[in-house]
Amino acid sequence: MTRGIGWYVHHQGAGHLQRARAVAAHLPRPCTILGTVAGFDTTGLAVLDLPDDRPLGDAAFDGRDGAADRPEALHYAPLNHPGLRARMARIAEWVARTDPALLVVDVSVEVALFARLLSVPTLVVRLAGTRTDRPHLEAFRSASRLLAPFPEALDGGGVPEWVRAKTVYAGFLTGPTLANTEARRDIVVVFGQGGVGGDVPALAEAARSVPDRDWHVLGPVSGSGAIPDNLHLHGWVPDVAAHVARAALLVGGGGDGVVALAAAQAKRFLCLPEARAYGEQTEKAAALARLGAAVVQEGWPEASAWPGLIQAGLALDPAVIGGLHSPTAVAECAAGIDALAASFERT
Repeated sequence: MTRGIGWYVHHQGAGHLQRARAVAAHLPRPCTILGTVAGFDTTGLAVLDLPDDRPLGDAAFDGRDGAADRPEALHYAPLNHPGLRARMARIAEWVARTDPALLVVDVSVEVALFARLLSVPTLVVRLAGTRTDRPHLEAFRSASRLLAPFPEALDGGGVPEWVRAKTVYAGFLTGPTLANTEARRDIVVVFGQGGVGGDVPALAEAARSVPDRDWHVLGPVSGSGAIPDNLHLHGWVPDVAAHVARAALLVGGGGDGVVALAAAQAKRFLCLPEARAYGEQTEKAAALARLGAAVVQEGWPEASAWPGLIQAGLALDPAVIGGLHSPTAVAECAAGIDALAASFERT
């Protein structure tokens, strides 16, 4: 009997669930998604919904418990938290009941170490940036293999060699490439989840500084003020890729979603990385700049800087960033996960 796998998803980002869904669709063995998934679309997925372990009322939870005294191998281990206790108990019960061949952990130091204690092999997802703090290194050490959901060329310069050697670089785990429609003169600005979003006055200044092009803004925007005729605020849209396909230049942060979209559609890209723990966006953006795959500007530019930045972005060779995309990445990642799980099958 073929044993299934589990895929633990971090509860703070829809991108983790989307990644699991994309790969699970290509797996030849059963896959159960474990996580706090209430409010997310889990249609067609086998799910083990877990109790929420976050501090009550803490909307800005960053994965740390703030304790003065905690084991050095952990980020988050609050005492007397019923949600955390129930969460770990449910994971243990699922392991005992289903005997999984492998658990993909995307992402949690604590779940990776807990799985090791439960004698379950793990494939731990390693996000971009340099994560050399002790908890991350211990989670990496506990794993059978590590999975990087980005190309090796975008890895951080400070990553230890033993971590690199243990890593499978899967590339961007996105869906199929959208047929690239003929690009217009539009500038498309994308703000994703988890960032600060756009500011209406700042966007208006940018659009006025390059008045001969239409600006289309996708995602959350706050603030108020006069909006020039060439600025179009769309908010959340279900077809981000279709909007981007019509862009002459894509402007966005350094998160995996936006960078993967730029690569999948070979779009000239102006990257505005936001500050994140472990340099997740800034290190990735620096690698893009070194490769000539993007123009990078940290922080939102002053109005006077926009004409030059737009000109530099339009001068990029889109084949460079397009070369970072692999249309077979998802299928190859699934095949690799299946092979790793098979290596732990009992004969």
